[in-house]
Amino acid sequence: MRTVRARTGTAGSARPRPRRTGPGWSGTSTTEPARPATRGDMVGAGLRWTAQWSGRVLLVALALALLGYVIGLLWVVVLPVFLALALATVLRPPAAWLIAHRWPPVAAALLVLLVAVAVLVGLAIVLGPPVIGQIGAMVAGVVGGLGQVRAWLAGPPLDLGSGQAGAILDMLTQQLQQSAATIASTTLTAVGTIASSIATLLLALVLAFLFVKDGSRVLPWVQHWAGTPAGPHLGEVLTRSWHTLGGFIRAQALVGLIDGALIGIGLAVIGVPLALPIAVLTFFAAFVPYIGAVVAGALAILIALFSQGFTSALVVLAIVLVVQQLEGNVLAPLLQGRTLGLHPAVILLAVVVGWSLYGVVGSLLAVPVTAVAATVLNYLREQALLRGGADREPVGGSPSGPEDGRSG
Repeated sequence: MRTVRARTGTAGSARPRPRRTGPGWSGTSTTEPARPATRGDMVGAGLRWTAQWSGRVLLVALALALLGYVIGLLWVVVLPVFLALALATVLRPPAAWLIAHRWPPVAAALLVLLVAVAVLVGLAIVLGPPVIGQIGAMVAGVVGGLGQVRAWLAGPPLDLGSGQAGAILDMLTQQLQQSAATIASTTLTAVGTIASSIATLLLALVLAFLFVKDGSRVLPWVQHWAGTPAGPHLGEVLTRSWHTLGGFIRAQALVGLIDGALIGIGLAVIGVPLALPIAVLTFFAAFVPYIGAVVAGALAILIALFSQGFTSALVVLAIVLVVQQLEGNVLAPLLQGRTLGLHPAVILLAVVVGWSLYGVVGSLLAVPVTAVAATVLNYLREQALLRGGADREPVGGSPSGPEDGRSG
């Protein structure tokens, strides 16, 4: 037999290619090592980063300023819309319960709205005249109490009434007295403006009726017109904002009712005058967290000091502290939970900004508006973390919106 030698270089065999040699070829990469960054490079990168973020911050500030300007122009529409939403968050749960028990939506919304209006009108008729009639006396009591505080600080053992300390004390006393009178006059003006603005109240009532009646159809309508990409996100944001606003209003109303009743009863028991207007003021002050309680308590103490002396003022101070401890340690955790999730400094700044822009109404609306804005920002943060790969709840994972009778 002839031995057949295997041929090299046939298909399937790989002959190693010769290695290239010669000038300029070393067989390794020709990429040079990266040059270390100099101080100029780092300064330039820092300046570029600062310029980019400064531009973004300026654009956001410009957008917020433009939004505030537009809200100011449309305040006659914005105010009744917000009042209607606040009223609807309270009225939607009973209306949803009636609708679940086979009531027509129109009849259910109309019934709860009429009951709410009847209650508010009844309270205004019963409490309005005595409270408004005693505001002048309350301002006089506050001013008199401030005068007694000034006299006590100026006398022994402190002796702050002479020299520069006395001048500073006089200036502070005058400023406090002017502020008390200004607050009282502004409150009267705001109450008179709201009471005289029949068109605003009627528009708010009509809008509240529509929101209560069509609560189960608002979100689907918004999602339909927003489209597929933005619809689910917009629906989720509106749902969370609805829960935040409704939880704040219901919790603060109940807390204010309990605080006002306890403080009013305590003042009446020890014989301090103006117990009714102070109790009503305490109720409304509850809608301005932290600040409202301090202001209402300070007014009660000053009136007690002016009318009955130092001992009654100390008793009123003890009553206020007990009520505030009850609110902070029992009522707020039980009723509010984590409804707001805002730092006290944020609430303080929001109230100051609201007061400076829109007066008493702005201070009352500042906290819920800030809480809703924080809800929106928190949702945007969650979506950013989701896109970054963090484990967060997907869109639509929270409870249902206004159509759910449990949450309003």
